[in-house]
Amino acid sequence: MLSQRQLDILRLVIQLNTETGEPIGSKTLMNAGIKASSATIRNDLVVLENQGLIEKPHTSAGRVPSLKGYRFYVDHLLQPSQMKQEDITRIRQSFDQEYTALNDIMAHSADFLSQLTNYTAISLGPEMTSRRLTGFRVIPLNKQQLVAIIITDKGNVESRVFKMPEHLAYSDIETIVSIANEKLVGEQLVTVYNKLRTEIPMILQKYFVTTRGVMDVFDTILASTFKDKVYISGQMNLLDNQMISDVHQIKSFYSLMDNQELLSNMISAPNEGIEFRIGSENDNELLSNMSMITASYEISEYGNGTIAIIGPTNMAYSEIFTLMDTYRKELANYLSDYYRLLDS
Repeated sequence: MLSQRQLDILRLVIQLNTETGEPIGSKTLMNAGIKASSATIRNDLVVLENQGLIEKPHTSAGRVPSLKGYRFYVDHLLQPSQMKQEDITRIRQSFDQEYTALNDIMAHSADFLSQLTNYTAISLGPEMTSRRLTGFRVIPLNKQQLVAIIITDKGNVESRVFKMPEHLAYSDIETIVSIANEKLVGEQLVTVYNKLRTEIPMILQKYFVTTRGVMDVFDTILASTFKDKVYISGQMNLLDNQMISDVHQIKSFYSLMDNQELLSNMISAPNEGIEFRIGSENDNELLSNMSMITASYEISEYGNGTIAIIGPTNMAYSEIFTLMDTYRKELANYLSDYYRLLDS
Protein backbone atom coordinates (compact mmCIF):
# COMPACT_ATOMS: atom_id res chain seq x y z
CA MET A 1 0.00 0.00 0.00
CA LEU A 2 1.53 3.28 -1.14
CA SER A 3 1.38 6.38 0.99
CA GLN A 4 -0.09 9.62 -0.35
CA ARG A 5 3.40 11.09 -0.64
CA GLN A 6 4.60 8.11 -2.65
CA LEU A 7 1.58 8.46 -4.94
CA ASP A 8 2.37 12.16 -5.37
CA ILE A 9 5.99 11.31 -6.14
CA LEU A 10 4.98 8.75 -8.76
CA ARG A 11 2.61 11.24 -10.38
CA LEU A 12 5.34 13.88 -10.50
CA VAL A 13 7.97 11.48 -11.84
CA ILE A 14 5.65 10.65 -14.73
CA GLN A 15 4.60 14.24 -15.40
CA LEU A 16 8.11 15.69 -15.17
CA ASN A 17 9.66 12.89 -17.24
CA THR A 18 7.00 13.50 -19.89
CA GLU A 19 7.87 17.20 -19.98
CA THR A 20 11.66 16.87 -19.95
CA GLY A 21 12.46 13.38 -21.16
CA GLU A 22 15.03 13.20 -18.37
CA PRO A 23 15.28 10.90 -15.30
CA ILE A 24 13.81 12.57 -12.20
CA GLY A 25 15.76 12.81 -8.96
CA SER A 26 14.95 13.81 -5.37
CA LYS A 27 16.05 17.45 -5.74
CA THR A 28 13.79 17.93 -8.76
CA LEU A 29 10.88 16.46 -6.81
CA MET A 30 11.58 18.78 -3.86
CA ASN A 31 11.56 21.77 -6.20
CA ALA A 32 8.32 20.51 -7.73
CA GLY A 33 6.57 20.67 -4.35
CA ILE A 34 7.19 17.41 -2.46
CA LYS A 35 7.47 18.51 1.18
CA ALA A 36 10.04 16.07 2.51
CA SER A 37 13.80 15.83 2.85
CA SER A 38 15.95 14.61 0.00
CA ALA A 39 16.72 11.42 1.97
CA THR A 40 13.04 10.71 2.61
CA ILE A 41 12.23 11.19 -1.08
CA ARG A 42 15.07 8.86 -2.05
CA ASN A 43 13.63 6.21 0.27
CA ASP A 44 10.20 6.65 -1.36
CA LEU A 45 11.78 6.30 -4.78
CA VAL A 46 13.30 2.99 -3.67
CA VAL A 47 9.86 1.80 -2.52
CA LEU A 48 8.35 2.73 -5.91
CA GLU A 49 11.25 1.03 -7.67
CA ASN A 50 10.75 -2.16 -5.62
CA GLN A 51 7.08 -2.07 -6.64
CA GLY A 52 8.17 -2.03 -10.28
CA LEU A 53 6.54 1.36 -10.92
CA ILE A 54 9.73 3.25 -11.72
CA GLU A 55 13.20 2.20 -12.78
CA LYS A 56 16.69 3.59 -12.59
CA PRO A 57 18.69 4.02 -15.79
CA HIS A 58 22.19 2.74 -15.16
CA THR A 59 23.77 6.07 -16.12
CA SER A 60 21.65 8.29 -13.87
CA ALA A 61 20.71 8.76 -10.24
CA GLY A 62 17.19 9.73 -11.27
CA ARG A 63 14.25 7.49 -12.07
CA VAL A 64 11.97 7.06 -15.07
CA PRO A 65 8.51 5.44 -15.16
CA SER A 66 8.18 1.77 -16.08
CA LEU A 67 5.37 0.41 -18.25
CA LYS A 68 3.78 -0.88 -15.04
CA GLY A 69 4.10 2.63 -13.62
CA TYR A 70 2.31 4.15 -16.59
CA ARG A 71 -0.49 1.60 -16.23
CA PHE A 72 -0.84 2.38 -12.52
CA TYR A 73 -0.89 6.09 -13.29
CA VAL A 74 -3.59 5.72 -15.97
CA ASP A 75 -5.73 3.48 -13.75
CA HIS A 76 -5.40 5.33 -10.45
CA LEU A 77 -3.79 8.75 -10.72
CA LEU A 78 -4.81 10.27 -14.04
CA GLN A 79 -6.79 13.47 -13.72
CA PRO A 80 -8.18 14.88 -16.99
CA SER A 81 -6.79 18.30 -17.79
CA GLN A 82 -8.99 21.30 -18.52
CA MET A 83 -9.26 21.97 -22.24
CA LYS A 84 -9.12 25.60 -23.26
CA GLN A 85 -12.21 27.03 -24.91
CA GLU A 86 -10.16 28.21 -27.89
CA ASP A 87 -9.00 24.62 -28.46
CA ILE A 88 -12.60 23.38 -28.39
CA THR A 89 -13.51 26.14 -30.86
CA ARG A 90 -10.61 25.07 -33.08
CA ILE A 91 -11.92 21.51 -33.14
CA ARG A 92 -15.44 22.66 -34.02
CA GLN A 93 -14.17 24.97 -36.72
CA SER A 94 -12.22 22.09 -38.25
CA PHE A 95 -15.56 20.56 -39.27
CA ASP A 96 -16.71 23.85 -40.80
CA GLN A 97 -16.16 22.85 -44.43
CA GLU A 98 -17.93 21.04 -47.24
CA TYR A 99 -17.63 17.26 -47.22
CA THR A 100 -18.84 15.27 -50.23
CA ALA A 101 -18.73 11.89 -48.50
CA LEU A 102 -18.27 10.23 -45.13
CA ASN A 103 -14.83 9.10 -46.31
CA ASP A 104 -13.72 12.74 -46.35
CA ILE A 105 -14.83 13.30 -42.76
CA MET A 106 -12.99 10.23 -41.52
CA ALA A 107 -9.82 11.15 -43.43
CA HIS A 108 -10.01 14.70 -42.03
CA SER A 109 -10.37 13.34 -38.48
CA ALA A 110 -7.15 11.35 -38.79
CA ASP A 111 -5.29 14.32 -40.29
CA PHE A 112 -6.52 16.76 -37.65
CA LEU A 113 -5.72 14.48 -34.70
CA SER A 114 -2.25 13.85 -36.10
CA GLN A 115 -1.64 17.60 -36.38
CA LEU A 116 -2.90 18.22 -32.84
CA THR A 117 -0.77 15.52 -31.22
CA ASN A 118 2.22 15.05 -33.55
CA TYR A 119 1.51 11.32 -33.27
CA THR A 120 0.11 8.75 -35.69
CA ALA A 121 -3.69 9.04 -35.80
CA ILE A 122 -6.29 6.52 -37.00
CA SER A 123 -9.97 7.02 -37.72
CA LEU A 124 -12.64 4.37 -38.21
CA GLY A 125 -16.20 5.37 -39.11
CA PRO A 126 -19.48 3.77 -38.00
CA GLU A 127 -19.94 0.15 -39.08
CA MET A 128 -20.67 -0.56 -42.73
CA THR A 129 -23.00 -3.55 -42.34
CA SER A 130 -26.15 -1.51 -41.63
CA ARG A 131 -25.77 0.53 -44.81
CA ARG A 132 -27.41 -0.05 -48.17
CA LEU A 133 -25.81 -0.34 -51.57
CA THR A 134 -27.33 2.56 -53.54
CA GLY A 135 -25.08 2.84 -56.57
CA PHE A 136 -22.97 0.51 -58.68
CA ARG A 137 -21.18 1.47 -61.89
CA VAL A 138 -18.22 0.21 -63.92
CA ILE A 139 -16.44 2.56 -66.33
CA PRO A 140 -13.66 1.57 -68.77
CA LEU A 141 -10.41 3.47 -68.36
CA ASN A 142 -8.70 1.78 -71.30
CA LYS A 143 -8.64 -1.65 -72.94
CA GLN A 144 -7.01 -3.27 -69.93
CA GLN A 145 -8.47 -1.40 -66.94
CA LEU A 146 -11.88 -0.64 -65.48
CA VAL A 147 -12.91 1.50 -62.53
CA ALA A 148 -15.80 0.43 -60.32
CA ILE A 149 -17.75 3.02 -58.32
CA ILE A 150 -19.75 1.80 -55.31
CA ILE A 151 -22.01 4.12 -53.31
CA THR A 152 -23.84 3.45 -50.05
CA ASP A 153 -26.78 5.35 -48.59
CA LYS A 154 -24.77 6.96 -45.77
CA GLY A 155 -22.36 8.90 -47.89
CA ASN A 156 -19.64 6.35 -48.56
CA VAL A 157 -18.18 6.36 -52.06
CA GLU A 158 -15.62 3.73 -53.01
CA SER A 159 -13.76 3.52 -56.30
CA ARG A 160 -11.63 0.60 -57.29
CA VAL A 161 -9.48 0.10 -60.40
CA PHE A 162 -9.17 -3.48 -61.60
CA LYS A 163 -7.75 -5.29 -64.59
CA MET A 164 -10.10 -6.49 -67.29
CA PRO A 165 -10.24 -10.31 -66.98
CA GLU A 166 -8.76 -11.90 -70.11
CA HIS A 167 -11.62 -14.34 -70.65
CA LEU A 168 -14.37 -11.69 -70.37
CA ALA A 169 -15.55 -9.09 -72.87
CA TYR A 170 -16.81 -5.65 -71.88
CA SER A 171 -20.34 -6.82 -72.73
CA ASP A 172 -19.90 -9.45 -70.01
CA ILE A 173 -18.98 -6.70 -67.52
CA GLU A 174 -22.14 -4.82 -68.56
CA THR A 175 -24.15 -7.96 -67.80
CA ILE A 176 -22.55 -8.24 -64.38
CA VAL A 177 -23.34 -4.58 -63.65
CA SER A 178 -26.95 -5.08 -64.79
CA ILE A 179 -27.36 -8.08 -62.47
CA ALA A 180 -25.83 -6.14 -59.59
CA ASN A 181 -28.17 -3.19 -60.12
CA GLU A 182 -31.23 -5.43 -60.36
CA LYS A 183 -30.47 -7.82 -57.50
CA LEU A 184 -28.13 -5.96 -55.12
CA VAL A 185 -28.66 -2.20 -55.29
CA GLY A 186 -31.07 -1.10 -52.58
CA GLU A 187 -30.17 -3.99 -50.28
CA GLN A 188 -28.32 -3.74 -46.96
CA LEU A 189 -24.67 -4.66 -47.29
CA VAL A 190 -25.12 -7.71 -45.09
CA THR A 191 -27.82 -8.91 -47.52
CA VAL A 192 -25.58 -8.12 -50.49
CA TYR A 193 -22.85 -10.23 -48.94
CA ASN A 194 -25.23 -13.16 -48.41
CA LYS A 195 -26.67 -12.93 -51.94
CA LEU A 196 -23.18 -13.01 -53.42
CA ARG A 197 -22.70 -16.39 -51.74
CA THR A 198 -26.12 -17.85 -52.60
CA GLU A 199 -28.41 -16.24 -55.17
CA ILE A 200 -25.96 -14.50 -57.51
CA PRO A 201 -23.98 -17.64 -58.55
CA MET A 202 -27.26 -19.28 -59.60
CA ILE A 203 -28.31 -16.23 -61.64
CA LEU A 204 -24.94 -16.08 -63.38
CA GLN A 205 -25.44 -19.61 -64.69
CA LYS A 206 -28.27 -18.28 -66.88
CA TYR A 207 -25.98 -15.78 -68.62
CA PHE A 208 -22.60 -17.49 -68.79
CA VAL A 209 -21.57 -20.89 -70.07
CA THR A 210 -19.15 -21.01 -67.20
CA THR A 211 -19.09 -18.75 -64.17
CA ARG A 212 -15.34 -19.30 -63.81
CA GLY A 213 -13.83 -15.96 -62.95
CA VAL A 214 -17.14 -14.08 -63.04
CA MET A 215 -17.60 -14.28 -59.27
CA ASP A 216 -14.02 -13.09 -58.94
CA VAL A 217 -15.13 -9.84 -60.60
CA PHE A 218 -17.85 -9.39 -57.99
CA ASP A 219 -15.40 -10.13 -55.20
CA THR A 220 -12.78 -7.78 -56.67
CA ILE A 221 -15.25 -4.93 -57.02
CA LEU A 222 -17.24 -5.34 -53.82
CA ALA A 223 -14.73 -6.83 -51.38
CA SER A 224 -13.69 -3.47 -49.89
CA THR A 225 -17.33 -2.39 -49.51
CA PHE A 226 -17.95 -4.93 -46.75
CA LYS A 227 -14.92 -3.85 -44.75
CA ASP A 228 -14.70 -0.85 -42.47
CA LYS A 229 -12.35 1.67 -44.04
CA VAL A 230 -9.51 2.77 -41.78
CA TYR A 231 -7.89 6.17 -42.29
CA ILE A 232 -4.35 6.87 -41.10
CA SER A 233 -2.29 10.04 -40.86
CA GLY A 234 1.09 10.96 -39.42
CA GLN A 235 2.99 7.70 -39.82
CA MET A 236 6.23 9.68 -40.13
CA ASN A 237 5.65 11.10 -36.64
CA LEU A 238 6.81 7.81 -35.18
CA LEU A 239 10.18 8.40 -36.82
CA ASP A 240 10.32 11.98 -35.55
CA ASN A 241 9.61 10.72 -32.02
CA GLN A 242 12.36 8.10 -32.43
CA MET A 243 10.01 5.22 -31.65
CA ILE A 244 11.14 3.29 -34.72
CA SER A 245 14.86 3.10 -35.32
CA ASP A 246 15.90 0.60 -38.00
CA VAL A 247 14.88 -0.08 -41.58
CA HIS A 248 13.30 -3.45 -40.74
CA GLN A 249 11.04 -1.84 -38.14
CA ILE A 250 10.06 0.91 -40.57
CA LYS A 251 9.09 -1.60 -43.24
CA SER A 252 7.18 -3.73 -40.75
CA PHE A 253 5.33 -0.73 -39.36
CA TYR A 254 4.25 0.50 -42.78
CA SER A 255 3.12 -3.01 -43.62
CA LEU A 256 1.02 -2.97 -40.45
CA MET A 257 -0.46 0.41 -41.39
CA ASP A 258 -1.43 -0.98 -44.82
CA ASN A 259 -3.30 -3.95 -43.31
CA GLN A 260 -6.83 -2.53 -43.08
CA GLU A 261 -8.42 -5.58 -41.51
CA LEU A 262 -5.74 -5.96 -38.84
CA LEU A 263 -5.86 -2.25 -38.02
CA SER A 264 -9.65 -2.31 -37.78
CA ASN A 265 -9.52 -5.21 -35.33
CA MET A 266 -6.66 -3.61 -33.41
CA ILE A 267 -8.29 -0.25 -32.76
CA SER A 268 -11.91 -1.36 -32.36
CA ALA A 269 -12.53 -0.59 -28.69
CA PRO A 270 -14.22 -3.48 -26.85
CA ASN A 271 -15.90 -1.02 -24.49
CA GLU A 272 -17.41 2.39 -24.92
CA GLY A 273 -15.21 5.26 -23.84
CA ILE A 274 -11.44 5.67 -23.85
CA GLU A 275 -8.95 2.85 -23.52
CA PHE A 276 -5.19 2.99 -22.95
CA ARG A 277 -2.97 0.18 -24.23
CA ILE A 278 0.58 0.57 -23.04
CA GLY A 279 3.58 -1.34 -24.41
CA SER A 280 2.99 -5.10 -24.56
CA GLU A 281 -0.74 -4.58 -23.94
CA ASN A 282 -0.96 -3.78 -27.66
CA ASP A 283 -0.39 -7.46 -28.53
CA ASN A 284 1.91 -6.40 -31.35
CA GLU A 285 5.67 -6.49 -31.02
CA LEU A 286 6.05 -3.39 -33.21
CA LEU A 287 4.11 -1.38 -30.63
CA SER A 288 5.89 -2.77 -27.59
CA ASN A 289 7.52 0.58 -26.78
CA MET A 290 4.47 2.65 -27.72
CA SER A 291 1.06 3.51 -26.33
CA MET A 292 -2.22 3.38 -28.21
CA ILE A 293 -5.20 5.37 -27.01
CA THR A 294 -8.55 4.48 -28.53
CA ALA A 295 -11.76 6.42 -28.08
CA SER A 296 -15.10 5.10 -29.28
CA TYR A 297 -18.16 7.12 -30.16
CA GLU A 298 -21.74 6.17 -30.96
CA ILE A 299 -24.09 7.54 -33.62
CA SER A 300 -27.66 6.61 -32.76
CA GLU A 301 -29.06 4.14 -35.34
CA TYR A 302 -25.81 4.16 -37.32
CA GLY A 303 -23.38 2.30 -35.09
CA ASN A 304 -20.06 2.96 -33.40
CA GLY A 305 -16.82 4.42 -34.66
CA THR A 306 -13.33 4.76 -33.21
CA ILE A 307 -10.49 7.26 -33.23
CA ALA A 308 -7.02 6.31 -32.04
CA ILE A 309 -3.52 7.65 -31.69
CA ILE A 310 -0.20 5.82 -31.45
CA GLY A 311 2.64 7.59 -29.67
CA PRO A 312 5.46 7.13 -27.15
CA THR A 313 4.78 5.58 -23.76
CA ASN A 314 5.83 8.84 -22.08
CA MET A 315 3.09 10.90 -23.72
CA ALA A 316 1.09 13.41 -21.67
CA TYR A 317 -1.76 11.06 -20.81
CA SER A 318 -3.84 13.65 -18.98
CA GLU A 319 -3.86 16.07 -21.93
CA ILE A 320 -4.34 13.27 -24.45
CA PHE A 321 -7.30 11.87 -22.49
CA THR A 322 -9.01 15.27 -22.52
CA LEU A 323 -8.28 15.80 -26.21
CA MET A 324 -9.59 12.38 -27.25
CA ASP A 325 -12.67 12.69 -25.06
CA THR A 326 -13.49 16.13 -26.46
CA TYR A 327 -12.82 15.18 -30.07
CA ARG A 328 -14.89 11.99 -30.02
CA LYS A 329 -17.88 13.91 -28.67
CA GLU A 330 -17.54 16.69 -31.23
CA LEU A 331 -17.12 14.13 -34.03
CA ALA A 332 -20.20 12.22 -32.88
CA ASN A 333 -22.24 15.44 -32.80
CA TYR A 334 -21.06 16.43 -36.27
CA LEU A 335 -21.78 12.99 -37.75
CA SER A 336 -25.25 12.95 -36.20
CA ASP A 337 -26.02 16.24 -37.95
CA TYR A 338 -24.45 14.93 -41.17
CA TYR A 339 -26.65 11.84 -41.18
CA ARG A 340 -29.76 13.90 -40.41
CA LEU A 341 -29.06 16.03 -43.49
CA LEU A 342 -28.67 12.90 -45.61
CA ASP A 343 -32.00 11.56 -44.39
CA SER A 344 -33.92 14.83 -44.77
